[in-house]
Amino acid sequence: MKSPPNLFVDLDQVASLHPSAIVGRTVRLRKPDRVRIGAGSIIDDFTYVSCALDVGRYTHIGANGVIIGGDACVTIGDFVNIAPGCRLIAASNDFAGDGLVGPTIPEEYAGASITSEIHIADHVLLGTNVVILPGVSLPEGVAIGACSLVHAKLELQPWTLYAGVPAKPLRPRTGEAMRAAAERLKKERADEWS
Repeated sequence: MKSPPNLFVDLDQVASLHPSAIVGRTVRLRKPDRVRIGAGSIIDDFTYVSCALDVGRYTHIGANGVIIGGDACVTIGDFVNIAPGCRLIAASNDFAGDGLVGPTIPEEYAGASITSEIHIADHVLLGTNVVILPGVSLPEGVAIGACSLVHAKLELQPWTLYAGVPAKPLRPRTGEAMRAAAERLKKERADEWS
């Protein structure tokens, strides 16, 4: 299947879009020349992206997601599933009140901002409406429960389920079956990993 024509951007402007990747008709890419989408990945309709985005292979970004970050980059690994409504926020105001806030404000009047890349490793699962703040790095196999908040000061462990505001560890996850399935897929479709 091929991506349908997009209402907001000519997909030929995307820096790298694998032929097997699908970008929904109403996905908004504000900086398409800074977006890379790997084999078999899907970005569902009504997703808004205003920063650099690097999506691995066989990753799904659900509908109504927001990925923002000014000049930052959000990097998402292989076999990641991001449920509808998630917010990946790589840039934010610092809320100290030392200036005006928002993208319409001239720089000389603006308050300080926090801009820091977000990294999501392979096999990560984000439940619906999860919020990821600037500077977060999610290790391999992490799962974040619905409506949770993850900030950069959390020390996250691989293959662990977290939930809450802020997110707290609930239990370990097993990854053997997922890793084995991924290896089989990589062998079967080796051309997509070259």
